[in-house]
Amino acid sequence: MKIYDNICIIEERIQRACQRAGRDRSEITLMGVTKFQPPQSIEEAYKAGIRFFGESRVQEAIAKFGENRLNLKDIELHLIGSLQRNKAKTALGLFDCIQSLDRESLITELAKHAKELNEPFKVLLEYRTGEDSKSGFDSLDSLLKAADLAFTYPQLKICGFMTMAPYTADEKTLRRAFKQLVKVRDGYNRHFPDEKNCNIMSMGMSGDFETAIEEGSTLLRIGGAIFGEG
Repeated sequence: MKIYDNICIIEERIQRACQRAGRDRSEITLMGVTKFQPPQSIEEAYKAGIRFFGESRVQEAIAKFGENRLNLKDIELHLIGSLQRNKAKTALGLFDCIQSLDRESLITELAKHAKELNEPFKVLLEYRTGEDSKSGFDSLDSLLKAADLAFTYPQLKICGFMTMAPYTADEKTLRRAFKQLVKVRDGYNRHFPDEKNCNIMSMGMSGDFETAIEEGSTLLRIGGAIFGEG
């Protein structure tokens, strides 16, 4: 019941943040980040209404969500951690979306294997707003160049953007990071005015999701606040 109670608390906080920002709750997707979480915790989150789940590592996701493992219906599983090229084919067969598309070489590798899929595979472009050690495109120009490359592959579908804000409690720093991603989205929309469905803004985690909502997030990646800090 603890996970259910945690989700109820998070929902109340989401509602209040939406009210402050003049937004509708339906604009926000709550994703449960299941890194290091056992199957029973994932099932409890599912019973509490979570349908989007995020994993950071391909092998861990296979162990939990692969064949003959958790049999959860109507869920979306996203990869939110860095992806090595040699695991691209495996990732395409397991995940519904890769949020961590951060380099051109990964685009070409994914496109090569995505030809076997029945429909275009969803990806988000990751933009770096935090520490230099984090992954992600480091400029709008590099992101637009990668998007140009991705558009040459109809088997890939860019659906939005993702960032991981700096690890800090300073609200001004967090807001600056989230505003950066909004500027990237706006720059992308100016450069590609005909791309109307690129609207996912994946930003906000357990410690900063209310600020992220106020700055325009549409998808929250929350682990500790749902499952406990371990």
